Amino acid sequence: MKTLEARPAIGCHQSPDIQLNLNVRGLSPSATVAINSRSDELRQQGKRIFKLGLGQSPFPVPQPMVEELKRNAHQKAYLPVEGLPELRQAVVGHHSRTFGINSEECDVLVGPGSKELMFILQLVYYGDLVVPAPAWVSYAPQARIIGRRVSFIQTRPDRGWRLAASQLDELCRTDPRRPRIVILNYPSNPTGSTYSSDELQELAEVARRYRVILLSDEIYAKLHHRGEHVSIVPFYPEGTIFSGGISKWCGAGGWRLGVFVFPGCLRWLEQAMAAVASETFTSTCAPVQYAAISAFEENEEIDLYLRDCRRILRSLGNDLTERLRNAGLEVISPEGGFYLFPDFSPLAEKLHQRGIETSQALCERLLIDTGVATLPGVEFGRPPEELTARIAYVDFNGGRAIDGIRELTMGQEPGKTFLVNHCANTIDAVDRICDWVTG
Repeated sequence: MKTLEARPAIGCHQSPDIQLNLNVRGLSPSATVAINSRSDELRQQGKRIFKLGLGQSPFPVPQPMVEELKRNAHQKAYLPVEGLPELRQAVVGHHSRTFGINSEECDVLVGPGSKELMFILQLVYYGDLVVPAPAWVSYAPQARIIGRRVSFIQTRPDRGWRLAASQLDELCRTDPRRPRIVILNYPSNPTGSTYSSDELQELAEVARRYRVILLSDEIYAKLHHRGEHVSIVPFYPEGTIFSGGISKWCGAGGWRLGVFVFPGCLRWLEQAMAAVASETFTSTCAPVQYAAISAFEENEEIDLYLRDCRRILRSLGNDLTERLRNAGLEVISPEGGFYLFPDFSPLAEKLHQRGIETSQALCERLLIDTGVATLPGVEFGRPPEELTARIAYVDFNGGRAIDGIRELTMGQEPGKTFLVNHCANTIDAVDRICDWVTG
């Protein structure tokens, strides 16, 4: 009697060509996640590492939100796919007061981070992704996983790394009827720059002309250093999806809660996303949704928290910019968020003599020689040979810094003594970069 041969478990000996989707084959982990893991590993080995790679807010979650999370820890039910109604209504009120965005509860979609919502948007909408570079590291990889075409528009430092309306028009008119999602992220990750009202108006006019869907990633809106953020939504309300959440301005990245706000005429797109969400994440964490209501309602304690965060980030960003410029680097002063995007090109000849020809090599040597973890410009869509890097100036104890700034009089800018006392790690890290590049 012929016996059957035992077969290996599925996947044990199969070729990667069979196991992996073509769009995923060769895909590396997110650069920001990877640099954070590597930094932790090096620290565990006893090395002193300055974590300027991952853009995680250094500030604690505001206390009213923490208290609400405690009060709602018992919430265990699956919530509606679109999100908790009370939270969605709070978002509507917040967007009306803060950004002048008129919407209804049914226009709001809540998800486990805006990152997940961006992925689902590209999954359900068939169109190209247009990304002004430099840009956050996950926009393009998400599109490639799904199989969408990505078009980068390279911006220039002499324009503050901002997308010009003429650049968008030039791309769109090559195929005017082609469906597109255009990313607009400001204040910008990785540059810290933002747009004026006039620039937003010009971009809106081009977007309307070609009927593109504009995904306005305004996750850093409330960290505009002067509290003067202007949303593009009122300029192009019929075609703009607002993307936000609580990860940056509430220091709650690990809580994983993001929101999309749709125009009424794109409700079909919201419904399609909700259908996919129902088959994937089902609903966002219930206790977090209940706690997040307090973030979007009027709250004097959170308003004070935000003012303090902005004062610290504004002063620290300007101080670090000055240090980098004094070392011979080109860098624009940040207007929001907590990023710098220095260009080492003025010192290219000196770096070439050390064998450094790419941004990847630059950041690798910085990590090895100085212990400072940064991310290369190539990860943000820039040419490999361009010697740019992103610095996330977040390696300090934000809670202590907030306590310290409240000892100053209202309106008093935290000076160099304050920054040295409360943001020493970050200043030390940038000084190491400057000493290394000039040494």
